[in-house]
Order: sequence, then structure tokens, then C-alpha cells
Amino acid sequence: MNRLPEHSVEVSTASSAAAAESVSESRAITREEEAALSELAQRIKAWGRELGFGAVGISDIDLTDAEKGLADWLDAGYHGEMDYMAKHGTKRARPAEHVAGTRRVITARMAYLPAETLAKTGDESVVTADGQKNDWRAIEWSRLAKPSQAVVSIYARGRDYHKVMRNRLQQLAERIEGEIGKFGYRAFTDSAPMLEVALAQKSGNGWRGKHSLLLDRDAGSLFFLGEIFVDVPLPVDPHPEQDGAHCGQCARCAAPVRRARSSRRIASMRGAASRI
Repeated sequence: MNRLPEHSVEVSTASSAAAAESVSESRAITREEEAALSELAQRIKAWGRELGFGAVGISDIDLTDAEKGLADWLDAGYHGEMDYMAKHGTKRARPAEHVAGTRRVITARMAYLPAETLAKTGDESVVTADGQKNDWRAIEWSRLAKPSQAVVSIYARGRDYHKVMRNRLQQLAERIEGEIGKFGYRAFTDSAPMLEVALAQKSGNGWRGKHSLLLDRDAGSLFFLGEIFVDVPLPVDPHPEQDGAHCGQCARCAAPVRRARSSRRIASMRGAASRI
């Protein structure tokens, strides 16, 4: 179960003691503790890769800039009839209001493009804009012109990602617990109102593209995001990339949307997915 203990974290080994100890805000972390926490962070990322995550990053919980963007988006009425977006308000940008005691957020990325989709071949006449034949993207687009075929979104063709992602996050949390003893945490997979793209961006998982989603050079945007809120002061990933960091004049990711009011801002009442 996910839990937030009321007592101090217990440690299982001497080597992990410094990393696992609940360091109070009233004193600085010692060099020994800092080194142990850094080692723990690297292990967490390695364990995440073993569990099948494409990337794992760590961020602090300060989403001040993103909170302002959320407020502007709501004030502009871009949420349309989605009243729940305004109902939760600033809580979306304040992780510690979701889980008291949260000090860091571990964000994991899991690709959802099925291997069989990536490997499929089709009509040689189907080509991409840059002339690639039998490209899975071109094949998927061509199916839309065949009304006899029912086309299900790629992300929904596998198992329920909520269950898959949540199970892997839980396994990751249990690996951490096995290393440092009991600690406070809670895992999320689309199960709470939060600015997960902002958290993922701060954790070094990518940058926000012009389609408003998180982008990675190799994975594109075809991945799910999940988070573990923890009360352990892990070192955060430095130098997160800014919005549009590698976009330049490219707008290929935004082409299917065509409803963006401005770069990286989508108006939900115009029929596009809600992103902020």
C-alpha cells in the first residue's frame, strides 16, 4: 500500500542510513547524507529502467511558473466546459497539497507504441511527407480514409496503462523501500489533478512541444507519464529543458492539432485535448 508514516524513516542498512533518514528542514544535509542520496537517486533510475521505463527523473515540487500559466489558461476560458479544471485550481501546481510531506517527485516515462505497430508494413503507395514507404505513421494515417476499418488510438491498443504503469511505479517504490526502509510515498497515474508535464519537464524527461505535450528526441510524445511523490530529499535533476527547447521553426507535432491558440497552448472548447 502507499503510505505516509507519521514516524521517522527506518533504515535497513548502514550504507543507506544517510539517504533514508528524514532530514529536517531546520538543518543542512551533511556531505555524507548528500553522497548517499545521490547514490540512491542513481539506483532509482537504474531500477526504473529494469522495470521497463524509458526514463526516470527527479524534481523538486516548486511549480510557481507553471501555476501562473495555469491561472492564465483558466482566466482565458480555455478549459471550456471542463469545470473540474477550475475546481481544483492551484492544487494542480502544489504537490504537497496532494500528499503532505512531499519533498520530491519521481517522474517515470513509459512508451506505448506497440512493437507490432512499429514493425508493420503495408501498401507501397503509402508514403510519408519525406518519402518514406511503409512507415507506420503513414500507414496509420491511411487507415482513416477507410471507413470500413475501426481505428483505435495507438495508446489504447494494449493493456490498461493505468494498471500497468501503476504496478510498475509500485514496484519501484518497493525497491526503494527495500533499500532504505519505510518512507512516505504515493504513486499516481492520471489519478489526481496535477501538472504532470511540468513535473516531467523539471525532472529532465523532455521539453514541452508546440502540441503542448512533452517531447523527447528519441521517444517523441508516444509515452505515458507516472509519478511517485516521496518525502525523501533526493537530489533533483539539473538543467531542465525549457518549452520548445529544440523546436526551432518545426511544427510537425502541432500539425494534427490545428486548434492551438498559440504555441504550446490548447483551447479545449475548440475540440482539442486539454493541455496547459
